[in-house]
Amino acid sequence: MSATSVAHGVRTGAFSSVEATRSMLARIAEVNPEANAIVEVRADDALSAAREADVRLRHYGPDGPLHGVPVTFKVSTGMAGLATTEGVAAYAGHIATETDPQATSWQSAGAIFVGRTNCPPFATRWTTENDLYGTTLNPWNPAVTPGGSSGGASAAVALGMGALAHGSDIGGSIRYPAACCGVVGIRPTSGRVPGWAGPPSHDPPMAVQAFVEQGPLARTVADLRLGLRAMETYDPRDPRAVALTSRVPAAREPGRVAVVTGTGGAGLRGSTTKESAEATRTAAAWLADAGYQVEEVELPLLGEAARLWWLLALTEFQIGMVAEVERVGDPDFRRFFDLMFAAYREEFGVVDLPAFVAGWARRGMLRREMSMFMDQYPLVLTPVSGEPPFAMGADAESAERTAELMGRQWPSMSVPVLGLPALGQPAVLGSAGAPVGVQVIGRAFEEEAVFAAAEVIEARSGIVTPIEPARSQHRESV
Repeated sequence: MSATSVAHGVRTGAFSSVEATRSMLARIAEVNPEANAIVEVRADDALSAAREADVRLRHYGPDGPLHGVPVTFKVSTGMAGLATTEGVAAYAGHIATETDPQATSWQSAGAIFVGRTNCPPFATRWTTENDLYGTTLNPWNPAVTPGGSSGGASAAVALGMGALAHGSDIGGSIRYPAACCGVVGIRPTSGRVPGWAGPPSHDPPMAVQAFVEQGPLARTVADLRLGLRAMETYDPRDPRAVALTSRVPAAREPGRVAVVTGTGGAGLRGSTTKESAEATRTAAAWLADAGYQVEEVELPLLGEAARLWWLLALTEFQIGMVAEVERVGDPDFRRFFDLMFAAYREEFGVVDLPAFVAGWARRGMLRREMSMFMDQYPLVLTPVSGEPPFAMGADAESAERTAELMGRQWPSMSVPVLGLPALGQPAVLGSAGAPVGVQVIGRAFEEEAVFAAAEVIEARSGIVTPIEPARSQHRESV
């Protein structure tokens, strides 16, 4: 059932929160051993919370729009009394002292916390595997990536292990795995959802503070609306998140859509395969059939924004993260990390302070230019990635392949620099038997326009979840 249906069923008494939670736990027991998407199941705590939710409903009414809905949170999110491992074995003893805003909001809205989902080490990779929990498999084809870093969340939702999952996104970590696994996920406008990255006393790098956003993953766009509404609350721990309603004049629907299939650049500015470009044009045709004014255009600033992400984020990461990865990162992740930084050095050389400061200044101008562009085109449709889901391990097979994939992720990397809402979703089934996705970008605080366009694509794609996990001949698990 959808999250909307579960919430309605609990609220109207068709079934109890306890029954909904038991159903989800049964589904986890059935399919999770194969997929390894949920790495921490809190069955007893969840049933206890569900019983309390049923009592509150009878006496006081629903807590909020998610009353009685079982949900999952990513292991990189702080939950009071639990370890915030970020997929790193050495962090198994890092016990959170408080629950992060992104989780507090859903629980305050009545959601039942059932378990936590897998992510790559440091929540930094386009696949989801680590030495602590093992590998999460793509439910459609275990030979290709489920995406990262919210790969556990996307695979869990695709397999029916809950209708709503929390994810976080610094460079595509909600949108990319959602599309890879055949579900939908939204990265909200910067400042719409309160969140935090790291322990309460930690000072994250500027790029993390500026680029990380929290958001929901679901099987339907309607459930994304529900999940976002419940997550969009006031929390004094995140002073950026202040906008509960749009301050932008609503675009007329259906409106103009700019279709961008490539950046026209090379290297970290990005490239696109024929298969990904064709999937985007197919989705564009569906929007045109629905009455949108669709026009394929060139928009080089997306490539520039993607390249700027790499310059700003990796310049900061090499200051505070390289030594830590060397200290506690598992071998596969260290190899990926080394190859990623080799591509960074090849592209940028030595980034000195003036170049770094100029990069942040350029970010402001790119955001202004994109705002002006979107005054004419309120929606932009792109691939979610410049290529379909890649073979497991391909991101760490060679310096050349890692650099190529860094460039191929231009649609995902550009959005955080611009601070805009963007939704990742499947469009067609690709040649590898896994979904090939698209991305819908909207104007700041215009998530509703993004949802409306995504529903057109959702209705036409023919990709239906939940599914049964494709069987693999070999897998790693706990």
